[in-house]
Amino acid sequence: MSTKLNLNASLDRRGFVAALGAAGALALAGCGSSKGGASASDAEAAYTLVEEGKIIVASDLANPPLDYVENNQNKGFEVELMEAVAEKLGLTCEYLPAMKFDAIIPLIKQGGKADVGVSNFTITDERKAEIDFSDPYLDSNQGVVTRADAEKDSADTLNADGVKIACQSGTTGETWAQENLPLATIVSLDDPVQAVTGVSTGLYDAAAADLPVMSYLCSQSFTDCKVAIEVPTGEQYGIVVSKDNPGLTQKINDALAELEADGTIADLQIKWFGAEV
Repeated sequence: MSTKLNLNASLDRRGFVAALGAAGALALAGCGSSKGGASASDAEAAYTLVEEGKIIVASDLANPPLDYVENNQNKGFEVELMEAVAEKLGLTCEYLPAMKFDAIIPLIKQGGKADVGVSNFTITDERKAEIDFSDPYLDSNQGVVTRADAEKDSADTLNADGVKIACQSGTTGETWAQENLPLATIVSLDDPVQAVTGVSTGLYDAAAADLPVMSYLCSQSFTDCKVAIEVPTGEQYGIVVSKDNPGLTQKINDALAELEADGTIADLQIKWFGAEV
């Protein structure tokens, strides 16, 4: 930040010194550092944190291999990504206990308990009306899972009376099913693991959710199921941040750009998805 001084020839030395002092005070007032630790020369990137030195994350922790809990430890692509983002910001990363997916955006919007929401949130205009998103960090599509031996395994056969489609509440998978399978009954659940479990046991005919999650579940935990339909929705995931904290969004974007440039994101994709996505 710079301040331009207009001095006339009659200004004496005392007045000149006073003017410089006032300019310095203005510069300091406009560029004060924040609780989040932004530098005085980067006022636009100043940000606040719920707890100093930490970036606190809200997630449902129910979307392997993106985010999940195993042996009381948080694991997954997004978990390690957020740890890397926190390191770039000079912070530690802390997760709140798992919560329902559709409660995360209201929590971030309200503020006071978490700094960001990270739970494979697709960037949409509807969500952007309530909160801000970081730059995208992963591309995705939707996947529809059926039993491997199911006869109803296409959009045409699943779009029928009596068919039950399980979806995670508040997700783009649920929206896709509502729009494209209007004759079926949409069953809203807390997470995609519940949805695929229901398909495996015969409770539901199909489940719709993000393709990376569905592919992982069918290959690792539910081998009696298959991804019957891959829906090319062209979605992108972003980190959810409060509209009241634009400096944090900017800093996260800076960190994501660095992680992209240094190969960290590619390495994490290979580790968790078997290839760059």
